[in-house]
Amino acid sequence: MPVPARFVLRDLSIASLAAGLLILTRSLTGEPSVAARALQVLTGLGVAVGAALLHEWGHLLGSLLTGSRVRFPKRTLTPLLFDFDVAANTRRQFLAMSFGGYAGSALGMVLLAWVLPPTQLAGYVAWLVAGGGLLATLVLELPTTLRVLRGGAPPAALLTVADADE
Repeated sequence: MPVPARFVLRDLSIASLAAGLLILTRSLTGEPSVAARALQVLTGLGVAVGAALLHEWGHLLGSLLTGSRVRFPKRTLTPLLFDFDVAANTRRQFLAMSFGGYAGSALGMVLLAWVLPPTQLAGYVAWLVAGGGLLATLVLELPTTLRVLRGGAPPAALLTVADADE
């Protein structure tokens, strides 16, 4: 099943907005005003959301590269990009989906270090939010991946969207 264009457009729009905010923030000079600080906070949040999107797209890419069965939400405004059908997919496909997310997270953190080091308010916000997301990934996802990697069965169900297309 191809990725619905609305998700590609949604996430490219979010990435473009974050890039525009980053460019605008970098153009600011002089003593920071309240508006400039607010812009920096928005920039940091936008870049952190971009890092989270890379994590989700990494999961999807790992799934699609192994021919996994996935479903996409009917709604465009949802934090989950897709549903991974645990019952229809193999252990190998589950691991590919899992490691794809970790690869996306690693790429997101490398890009974050490249575009927004924590030397200004936007960087602090981005690193705080993205770092929290990375910590949540390690706490919530890594134990399951390691269990499956050691031979355990994939979980019976994963967090899913309520209105996935069939």
